[in-house]
Amino acid sequence: GLKCPLPSLMARKALRVAEPDAEICVVTDDPMAAIDVPHMCRQEGYDVISIAREGDLARMVLKRPA
Repeated sequence: GLKCPLPSLMARKALRVAEPDAEICVVTDDPMAAIDVPHMCRQEGYDVISIAREGDLARMVLKRPA
């Protein structure tokens, strides 16, 4: 139910405090998040492992590199 930029900001915060090589999963129903979150990852140096759409939901697996 969160609208951008909140999913991207929350993902960035989680990745910043994650251990190196840790993966997080972001599930969102905002269609723009599937664009904004990977864009944030490219800018911040995080990896996008996968993006899957399931109906109105987007499930993204992100990784903090070592």
